[in-house]
Amino acid sequence: MLHYEFLHDDSILIVTPDGPLTSSDFERLAMEVDPFIEEKSKINGLMIYVESFPGWNDFAALVSHLKFVKNHHQSIGRVAAVTDSGFLSILPRVAKHFVSAEVRHFDYQDKEGALNWLKDIG
Repeated sequence: MLHYEFLHDDSILIVTPDGPLTSSDFERLAMEVDPFIEEKSKINGLMIYVESFPGWNDFAALVSHLKFVKNHHQSIGRVAAVTDSGFLSILPRVAKHFVSAEVRHFDYQDKEGALNWLKDIG
């Protein structure tokens, strides 16, 4: 399951997976962020906050995740991967080939530092 919190004033979305991700997680997330993007044209920052990446429930969930990234990456300024997960810690090196957002890794204990970095977008 994917929990999320939208800091509307700062235009920052914090997502927190707490179990294998499902297709419906990304459908619900899109319903939350799409109206905001339509109104404001972008989200300043996205924080992925999870100690260890839980993976996907099934292949359909992986496809939904990739589709969400494809449809939204140009509308997000920065992505902070706040995690101790080895899988997500390499995200910045991989993501630069696929997304337009600036992506940076933070240790799981540095949520505040990540939030400050996301707020500091110009």
